[in-house]
Amino acid sequence: MRTFVTLPSRARDRPAPPQPSARISFSFSYPHEITVTFGTRRTTVTATVGGVPVGSAHPVVVQSMTNTDTADAAGTASQIADLAAAGSQLVRITVNNEAAAAAVPEIAERLADSNVSVPIIGDFHYNGHLLLARYPECARILAKYRINPGNVGSKRRDENFRTIAMIAAANGKPVRIGVNWGSLDQDLLTQMMDANGLLAEPLPAKQVYIEAMLESALRSAELAEASGIGHDQIILSAKVSGVQDLVEVYRRLAARCDYPLHLGLTEAGMGSKGIISSAAALSILLSEGIGDTIRVSLTPKPNGDRTEEVEVAQQILQSLELRQFNPQVTACPGCGRTTSTFFQHMAQDIQTHLREQMPVWRTRYPGVIDLKVAVMGCIVNGPGESKHANIGISLPGTFEDPKAPVYVDGKLMVTLKGDHIVPEFLRILEDYVEKRYAVTAGDDGGRLTQTIGEGN
Repeated sequence: MRTFVTLPSRARDRPAPPQPSARISFSFSYPHEITVTFGTRRTTVTATVGGVPVGSAHPVVVQSMTNTDTADAAGTASQIADLAAAGSQLVRITVNNEAAAAAVPEIAERLADSNVSVPIIGDFHYNGHLLLARYPECARILAKYRINPGNVGSKRRDENFRTIAMIAAANGKPVRIGVNWGSLDQDLLTQMMDANGLLAEPLPAKQVYIEAMLESALRSAELAEASGIGHDQIILSAKVSGVQDLVEVYRRLAARCDYPLHLGLTEAGMGSKGIISSAAALSILLSEGIGDTIRVSLTPKPNGDRTEEVEVAQQILQSLELRQFNPQVTACPGCGRTTSTFFQHMAQDIQTHLREQMPVWRTRYPGVIDLKVAVMGCIVNGPGESKHANIGISLPGTFEDPKAPVYVDGKLMVTLKGDHIVPEFLRILEDYVEKRYAVTAGDDGGRLTQTIGEGN
């Protein structure tokens, strides 16, 4: 077994690290791999981003990124509001030029006027050291700075990186050091390729590339700390586009540090390809306890809904039972027993109804996010699945009697018939939610108590 650079232990109480630029020799041996069981989070420090804690002691954070021209303050603020309403806990914006940096205060003001409170992250490449220095109000308002160590200038890369880090430290801001496969520090990569070439059995170029990404992230973290940023104000990422490559990179990065990790493919792609690639990569890592914040980088369709990436990220976490965001609807996929599309329309109607009600229900009915609804299409799995849900309905399949038993908390409650099954079921659902999850003022000095319905 062979691989690269063995890095020094990064204990939280270690002495101040040396300047990364001084280290140019390499030794080649496998690092220890991290071993965890499903659901056990890798232990990290906590980095707080605008009041949102990111780290193993807290739920995995969902974040997103706008695709507007940041200089368009109105358009950018509007999209940030949409992403926040969809459930994005952090929103990143591009800060690529002076117009974008100058627009940040107006964006923040527009959000405040709309009662939208979500931390905004500034995404910097090439000229972040200049923009943050020239626009101190931008530096003050942003909740976190994303730095790409591979493109912060060229010959003065470390100096420019240090400038951003010092501004972050002066403003008390955390940073994400985000290394990307496509914009890796070429000087570092050349050094490591040369060192690999001197080995009796050189390793594949891809392995050197991956090790260079890890080295870039960890060296940059050392430089950030040496520039005044706290150990608990650093988040790392090392993004690639391939699923297997991403899994390997993050497993190895997780074994070498205790910084919180931001997960995501660099470019997941469009439609089902992007969703499947993101779900495949992130699910493996999250199930191993690796990852503290995620972003799904979907390519939207022309004029598509940007909030889709938030919904996909939430569904990944909810499918893994790491977090709950919305009631879950289990629906029959259909087969020859269900030649009618009635159950499909009903499942869609229920899903739409839940989504429309959630903005109100989330406040009025705490705990409703754990609700499980089953809409099944025939007798084969219908009764069983319905019994396992909080509330479920088993619709008649082809040639079955035209009746639909409804189960509440595992028990048969009523059998619906006729042309009004959908509205009748929705009324039963509404009644269940109100009784099961309603919050009322108790008799104990106004303290809120949850009213639990029968059967629990």
